[in-house]
Amino acid sequence: MDVVNLNQFCIIFPCYVMMILTILWIWRIVNWVWIRPLQVEKSLRAQGFNGNPYRLLHGDSRDMAAMIRDAQSRPIHLSQRNILPRVLPLHHHIIANYGKASFIWIGPEARVLIMDPLLIQEILNKNNVFKKPTPNPLAKYLVCGLSGYEDLKWAKHRKIINPAFYLEKLKNMVGDMSTSCSAMAKKWEDLFEGRMVIEIDVQPYLWELSCEIISKTAFGSRNEEGKKILKLQGEQAELTRQVLQSVYVPGWRYVPTRRNRRLKEINSQVCTLLRSIINQRQKAIELGHVKGDDLLGILLKSNEKEIEEDESNCGMSIDEVIEECKTFYFSGQESTSNLLSWTMFLLSVNKEWQDRAREEVFRVFGNDPLHFDGLNRLKTLTMIIYEVLRLYPPGVIFNRIIYEDTKLGHMTLPAGVHLLLPIILLHYDRELWGDDAHDFKPERFSQGIAKATNNQLAYFPFSWGPRTCIGNNFSLLEVKVTLATILRRFSFQLSASYTHAPAYVVTLQPQFGVQLMLTRL
Repeated sequence: MDVVNLNQFCIIFPCYVMMILTILWIWRIVNWVWIRPLQVEKSLRAQGFNGNPYRLLHGDSRDMAAMIRDAQSRPIHLSQRNILPRVLPLHHHIIANYGKASFIWIGPEARVLIMDPLLIQEILNKNNVFKKPTPNPLAKYLVCGLSGYEDLKWAKHRKIINPAFYLEKLKNMVGDMSTSCSAMAKKWEDLFEGRMVIEIDVQPYLWELSCEIISKTAFGSRNEEGKKILKLQGEQAELTRQVLQSVYVPGWRYVPTRRNRRLKEINSQVCTLLRSIINQRQKAIELGHVKGDDLLGILLKSNEKEIEEDESNCGMSIDEVIEECKTFYFSGQESTSNLLSWTMFLLSVNKEWQDRAREEVFRVFGNDPLHFDGLNRLKTLTMIIYEVLRLYPPGVIFNRIIYEDTKLGHMTLPAGVHLLLPIILLHYDRELWGDDAHDFKPERFSQGIAKATNNQLAYFPFSWGPRTCIGNNFSLLEVKVTLATILRRFSFQLSASYTHAPAYVVTLQPQFGVQLMLTRL
């Protein structure tokens, strides 16, 4: 090859390479936003599913965002017991128009609604096949610990974290929980100042109470840091909701938009606070200054034991411990405070159940200190909590994904499809619960969950199967301690200033608080 030809080759060859790479890149984009969605839609419709036709890039995302804005701009009347049109307006609309075998589009991704308890049981049982989808990189800033892991990493973290939630550990937490609840009740009592009745919004008190309890039981009374972390995570939750309602374009997290910058700033601040708590706790345990019997201490000891027992196992890194702590804080506090808010709301409008629960608490404890064994005997209160979790579950929908063509029941679903398990839609389904599905009737749980559901997987507020929420017993214990404390000191009814506005922002919460009229007993 002479010099002229070599020079021409050196010029032309890179151009050909760039052209081929550009064509491949364009093909991948076109396949992602158009060809593949149309193939998936054809496959789903052939198997009896229905939904809106795919719309380029956005799918149903814009409709969903508009419906949520509209729903959250208008409260609902107390007589409207079906809260689904306000909580999940798009999903409710799709099922009303297309039936239970339906799908929605979040960008170019098809999400199939699974409403059959048998199929849900199969999905939640086979967590090695039906996996949690890889989170939107911007959504991972909120929580990305155990709940976001899969396979061996999930198994390792679950094993390390499990000891923190053993029954004997939870028993030891009743005293701290009770002390915090009594302090909150004292604040309420101080507000009376000689009056017979007061009006308060209980939601911020319950939020702060859950913050204090999670700080005490998880991190050893670092309450001020806990408040800072939870306030930051509250802002992060709203930003995350906005992120999840939009289509994520690969690489978008690197674009320095105002929202992206704020998400990263919050994450940095939360991680710095948690790193400081963890480092101080490790030093205190090493020096023997603390017992290390709170959740963080138990986690650190369990992690150390795991490393000692298996030299090839590096355990959890400090960054992974931080991620687990973020999950402790947000999930433990957010879910429990909202569950308490909805329970007080429902007991305020169902006074007969409030009276029955109070009578039971006095019968079991009188005016004696609360204890674990007695809390387990509160059958009426347990029935009430189960019914609240049915009507107002903290998490309203679960998401799973398949990475290859997968058989489910009589269907074969194409790779890449998301499977939506809409907890709250099943909890309100009249075919599963009867004509009174929208009504508050704790007696339906008088003989346990299995009897109430006719042994179907129609009730799973804390998920089900291998990935059942690891902190569900902790949350239920905290709720029982709190309610038992309140019921012994106050009676309450709904205030005329209350606005009924359930809203789904990562968890199901009262948009404008819970205003109650309290009477001191």
